[in-house]
Amino acid sequence: MTTPLSRLPSDPRAALLVIDMQYDFMPGGALAVAEGDALVPLINRLGAQFRNVVMAQDWHPRGHVSFASSHAGRAPFDSITLPYGAQTLWPDHCVQGSPGAQLHADLHIPHAQLILRKGCNAGIDSYSAFVEADRTTRTGLAGYLSERGIDSVFVVGLALDYCVAWTALDARAAGFNTWVIADACKAIDLNGSLDQAWKDMSLAGVNRIESAELTD
Repeated sequence: MTTPLSRLPSDPRAALLVIDMQYDFMPGGALAVAEGDALVPLINRLGAQFRNVVMAQDWHPRGHVSFASSHAGRAPFDSITLPYGAQTLWPDHCVQGSPGAQLHADLHIPHAQLILRKGCNAGIDSYSAFVEADRTTRTGLAGYLSERGIDSVFVVGLALDYCVAWTALDARAAGFNTWVIADACKAIDLNGSLDQAWKDMSLAGVNRIESAELTD
């Protein structure tokens, strides 16, 4: 694409993907990301720049397979092997209809066209907004974006080293030009996961930028 980076937000072919800005990922939440709530004003400003905005929302049924409480003798952050591969076990979080699953009340992007709920399948985790953790089950987001003529996505939100990174990697795999806006994300950084996420994204052709690069 030859469109200057600063012009991309207003380009109808570009979309902002806002990932999991929910109370359970905020300070005091069940799976808190440090300073996650501090991102809200910046993401609101970025949202106002984009014509196209999609928000992803973790939306787990009770007893989800990714919850440590679903596995006797297991604790949060243990790792087990499920039929689809390795799975980190998490505290119960973003349970459908719970206060912790709600999007932050100060998130104000009224023109967002789609809220995509993921992790709804009780037997499969879903970090990415495009493909669930079995790497087979698709959410339909790629088709939605493509049918609207969108070929470039900018990813922000929580957590950088999990749902943001997986979303960005799958966006690239689906053929989208992809940027992660680094200062509009926060990470968990579990056992070196942040460094590994940036390495994986760089190798896949995901671009790393700061929010200031999108302004004139």
